[in-house]
Amino acid sequence: MKAKAIVRNISMSPRKMRVVANMIRGERVEQALASLSLTPKKAAGIISKALKSAAANAEDKSGGEVDIDALVIETIFVDGGPIIKRWMPRAMGRANRINHRTSHLTVVVSDGN
Repeated sequence: MKAKAIVRNISMSPRKMRVVANMIRGERVEQALASLSLTPKKAAGIISKALKSAAANAEDKSGGEVDIDALVIETIFVDGGPIIKRWMPRAMGRANRINHRTSHLTVVVSDGN
């Protein structure tokens, strides 16, 4: 039984989010939530919410038969979203482009069967 949660257009660069995503890949959901609660990064809160959503989706999809403690993070990946482009004034009439990167997060959990 697989269930997934997708979060789109997160205002954080994919590079920063992948550090936290790689940390919990392949772990049990309960253990991953515990380690995320102790991680002092903004991405940890976002990934934690998505992980709870995926676990709730698995419970709802199975009709309450799945044991949440037995769920494992099968796949978790962060893709790049749309880049918001801004301009920063510089000396002598020039301008530099500032890229505000966004991310798409996908979490897939399964009960190991």
